[in-house]
Amino acid sequence: MIRVEAGHGVNDLHNRRRDTGNVRIAASLRLIGIDPLGVVVNLRKVLLLTVVLLGVFAFFALDLGRFLSLAYLKESQASFADLYAQKPVQVVGIYFLVYVAATALSLPGATIITLAGGALFGLWWGTLIVSFASSIGATLAFLVSRYALRSSVEAKFGNRLAEINKGVEREGAFYLFTLRLIPVVPFFAINLLMGLTQMKTAVFYGVSQIGMLAGTLVYVNAGTQLAQIDSLQGILSPALLGSFVLLGLFPLIARKIVSAVQKRKVYARWASVRPQSFDRNLIVIGAGAGGLVSAYIAATVKAKVTLIEAHKMGGDCLNYGCVPSKALIKSAKLAHQMRHASKYGLSDTTPTFSFKAVMQRVQDVIRAIEPHDSIERYTGLGVEVLQGYAKLINPWTVQIALNDGGTQTLTTRSVVIAAGAQPFVPPLPGLEDVGYVTSDTLWETFGQFDEIPQRLVVLGGGPIGCELAQSFARLGAQVTQVEMAARIMIREDEEVSELAQSALEADGVSVLTNHKALRCERVDGEKILVVEHEGVALHIAFDQLICAVGRSARLTGYGLEELGIPTNRTVDTNEYLQTLYPNIYAAGDVAGPYQLTHVAAHQAWYAAVNALFGEWKMFKADYSVIPWATFIDPEVARVGLNEQEAQEKGVPFEVTKYGIDDLDRAIADSEAHGFVKVLTVPGKDTILGVTIVGTHAGDLLAEYVMAMKHGLGLNKVLGTIHTYPTLAEANKYAAGEWKRAHAPRKMLEWVKKYHDWKRN
Repeated sequence: MIRVEAGHGVNDLHNRRRDTGNVRIAASLRLIGIDPLGVVVNLRKVLLLTVVLLGVFAFFALDLGRFLSLAYLKESQASFADLYAQKPVQVVGIYFLVYVAATALSLPGATIITLAGGALFGLWWGTLIVSFASSIGATLAFLVSRYALRSSVEAKFGNRLAEINKGVEREGAFYLFTLRLIPVVPFFAINLLMGLTQMKTAVFYGVSQIGMLAGTLVYVNAGTQLAQIDSLQGILSPALLGSFVLLGLFPLIARKIVSAVQKRKVYARWASVRPQSFDRNLIVIGAGAGGLVSAYIAATVKAKVTLIEAHKMGGDCLNYGCVPSKALIKSAKLAHQMRHASKYGLSDTTPTFSFKAVMQRVQDVIRAIEPHDSIERYTGLGVEVLQGYAKLINPWTVQIALNDGGTQTLTTRSVVIAAGAQPFVPPLPGLEDVGYVTSDTLWETFGQFDEIPQRLVVLGGGPIGCELAQSFARLGAQVTQVEMAARIMIREDEEVSELAQSALEADGVSVLTNHKALRCERVDGEKILVVEHEGVALHIAFDQLICAVGRSARLTGYGLEELGIPTNRTVDTNEYLQTLYPNIYAAGDVAGPYQLTHVAAHQAWYAAVNALFGEWKMFKADYSVIPWATFIDPEVARVGLNEQEAQEKGVPFEVTKYGIDDLDRAIADSEAHGFVKVLTVPGKDTILGVTIVGTHAGDLLAEYVMAMKHGLGLNKVLGTIHTYPTLAEANKYAAGEWKRAHAPRKMLEWVKKYHDWKRN
């Protein structure tokens, strides 16, 4: 891992020279095919590559290909036959080794050698010998590629290769078998490319031997009639080639048939109740982000769609999460700025306010945004909206217990489950007795208070807990944040967690990490939380307690159990977001793996499109570029890998870091703190991930999200004009630091000499 840093208090000349030297050494090593990240050069890998290259070079330099022509084989057939008659074992052994070597080195001429096998040994012995020789040679080529090339390819294309490996793990043997059946696909390319994946060697060998058998028989049989062959093209007639293609397509067709049989089996218990026609094309359960987008897409493409919501339109994000928390954060930040107005040349002042008014503003913000997600809007878009509790009766039937009384039953071709998630409440003894609020219920409960709770405990050190702890502390509460783990925001890098904790503590939050909540008590009428730290029990008195330890998917109450749809913390779905029943999809928090509003909306597109048009084309949900942000002050935003994830996954990376304390606009705004940290492929400007800490980090991240989505590197970011003076320039300067570290030093030395010459 190489690190490049810049910004006041972040970098020094010695470190830059050292890191630049590392980059130059790495680049030099890469040119000769050696892994630049290895501390010790793998001499065996170099030796192997040398042997392979020398073998290939010798083949062409000595013109050995002249012995692998049809004309030479026909001329020499008689002499080869005599030699085989005299020394059969030796001839078979030499033939076997030659075939293995040619295949292992990916040399041209395998077809001629196969024909020779038929001419010398006959159909059955020739097929047997060629089958094993070709499979062993292919496996050796596979291993050479894996041993000599895979690490380098993974370093450059780690993310893409990871996706390919997932597919190989699921269906690699199936597709390898199909490719082996079609002789138009170069076998040497298959050998080398499969070596770059994580396919097991035994699987590769076994599938290759079976898959190549049909082609081997054809060519060996042709070799038994060598005198009648005028050209290699004559062996594979159009009809025979077509037969091979059909043979190769057969596994795909068979798979479709198997899939249809499996689908029929899944629906077997419901066959008698399957409707002949359907009331709706799509029914969507839940009107949060995932449900709203699913219904919107269906209406846009003129499908008949019903959206069912039992509670509030807009779901958790509008009513309990993203929107109210950001409204609270804004009020809290203004109070903080008033207390620290001297930073802006004004007088520090203690804000005076009504806490009830602050909480009322939160509700006003929700009401202002409500029309975007309202029944009226979606009805106008062509969506039928029903208010009530939906329940799946069978894979095509949904029963709705309407909020205004009565029930309604609808049939549908497809269903999208977007039931969302709810706060997880830990099974803490005494918790129900002392009372608590969650991130869902605090808005209504606290909205009834005239004054802010003076002593507030926040359970949880994740994004929700951190945002609420800082906000209420800035509004005047004495906040104690309790986190069982070693640090808050544990998914982020350690330096981010440390910076976040320092920011919260600067606002008066008492952050207790490595503290495990044991129980709640009432002592002389006072509420107490008992926690344990390093074997010692501590008692924390509080007035209100907020549970912010995470959220769990809603998995009960709407028919999953009755239909036997598997769940494991979330609804089990495949890569197309299908559940056990192919016509029932899930999207959003209920499906995972991310509990983010924008991911729910992202998944909704895949779920809705697959549900409506899946018989024509299915789309795999793409999670390759997922951004998120935690809106503490300073904000923390990230997309892709951070350092700890890259290390856990074994992904080689290079770090470039730019300190926002060096940014003109941040200095002018008295917000000169934080950084932009970019992880790239070593020696390349390909972005693996970005973490930004600082004011408006969530907004700044968008440029990198777009760059990663569309394969744009840091050179493109650097080459884009950024308005001065803006915070967005931090992205350009981070790219500039990467460019500086990768400058062509030798070339610049010659350029300097050129300018010296010009002056003289």
